[in-house]
Amino acid sequence: MMKHIESTERDAEIEALKNRIKELELLLKHYEERFRLSQKKRFGASSEKSEYDQLLMDIEELKTTLLENEEIEPEIQLVSGHARKKRTRAEMLPADLPVEEILCELPTEERVCPDCGGETHVIGHECRDELVVIPAKVMIRRYAACTYACQACTEAFDYTPIIKAPLPKPVIKGGFASPEFVAYAAHQKFAMGVPLYRQEQEWKRQGVHLSRQTMANWLVYSAEHWLRPLIPELKRRLLLHKAIHADETTFQVLKEPGKAPQSLSYLWCYRTSGDSAEPIVLAEYKPDRKKENPNAFLEGFSGYLHTDGYDAYHKLPPEIVIVGCWAHVRRKWDEALNVVPKSARESSPALLGKRYCDRLFAIDRELVSLDPHKRHTIRLERMKPLMDEFFTWAGSIEERPKSAMGKAISYMFSQRKYLQNVLLDGCLELSNNRTERTIKPFVISRKNFLFANTANGADAAAILFSLIETAKETGIDPFGYLTYVFKSAPSMDMNKLENLQALLPSGYKKESCSIAHV
Repeated sequence: MMKHIESTERDAEIEALKNRIKELELLLKHYEERFRLSQKKRFGASSEKSEYDQLLMDIEELKTTLLENEEIEPEIQLVSGHARKKRTRAEMLPADLPVEEILCELPTEERVCPDCGGETHVIGHECRDELVVIPAKVMIRRYAACTYACQACTEAFDYTPIIKAPLPKPVIKGGFASPEFVAYAAHQKFAMGVPLYRQEQEWKRQGVHLSRQTMANWLVYSAEHWLRPLIPELKRRLLLHKAIHADETTFQVLKEPGKAPQSLSYLWCYRTSGDSAEPIVLAEYKPDRKKENPNAFLEGFSGYLHTDGYDAYHKLPPEIVIVGCWAHVRRKWDEALNVVPKSARESSPALLGKRYCDRLFAIDRELVSLDPHKRHTIRLERMKPLMDEFFTWAGSIEERPKSAMGKAISYMFSQRKYLQNVLLDGCLELSNNRTERTIKPFVISRKNFLFANTANGADAAAILFSLIETAKETGIDPFGYLTYVFKSAPSMDMNKLENLQALLPSGYKKESCSIAHV
């Protein structure tokens, strides 16, 4: 009897140890995946493209290897790479670039014929062009307002009337900043990623001792007084669109009331879709990532909103239809592929999942030149069956939920409703990459300037970033546009709609075009 009890206890102990070994093996596999993924993020290329994107795998072999005789994937069509044509000099340089001509002549005593000794004359020129850069320089612009007096009144009366020529109103009241300087500082920081402390060092090398705090004050003042009045009109126009995009990124603010300096705030970005005739980008600084932020910004909007899988967007009013991002789905499958050992990647389900995504994007690229109605029809014919097949295949895979592949599958099915909404209208896009590309310059600049000191500074940064990115999307030079606003706005009534419309990037573009045609 004792032996039987001991044997039972021993069997239970062995079973427990086996279960523990299985748990540890799963845990080891999990940590191996995390390690490979961290190594890829740390040392690998940031691009999600890989050698497997152009690798043609036999479909029948994949059927046998992965799901055994079950049809899993349509034929993959690969897009071959191409070499870019080298641009000519005329294509690289603008036609209206100023030209400085330097005439190279022989000294008079050398203008002699080597055969007869007679005098020579010019018969032509051999030319060579150079591209010249003139570094930024500083100067003082001094306005001298003339005062006038009547000579006749001076001779005839004790009182002499005096009239004065008006001075242009300054961009900074009581300051010595020019519109060009404020526009340059803003452009350098938010378009070129040069923080104010580096600008301070550069000006110091030129003998100008201008502190970063002074420049920061100039930017905050200019954004508040001359750019902020434009935001409501831009927002009104943005919310009239049928489809817009949204995304958010972190933004650290040191002196945020009620928050520790180490805590994170957020920059929310909203923009027009690719079909808009008037591109608009609006960034909004908020101290948190709550759902109330997009709710408040999008009040009155009815249409499609392209977003990632953040849950706050899914709690918007029903008149806002959320369109999911297939690029995020592909990213999840790409991560699942990267954690697989290289020797096993060609037969991994992760590669097939990534290929499904690639096929969807390949179809969409074929339809880019079509009108929305035709694109919508073809998407229903070609994309919908492929999506259904993708979800059916993914649902048949048994994978640990916390593994990279399990997370890819879980993300797909949690976002399925929103991902398939791209089939509702031909004007919609397959991904939210448009907003991610728009917000990337701010992310790169943030790596340099790191944080904002105050909430006012963060708010000004959002305003400046909005106008600079809108100008870039409109196809105009951000520096020229900001200079135009800072020169014109101080003399305008900012309460008049026609003045605000003239100061928008679209208004500046129209004026520039009309001047160019004169």
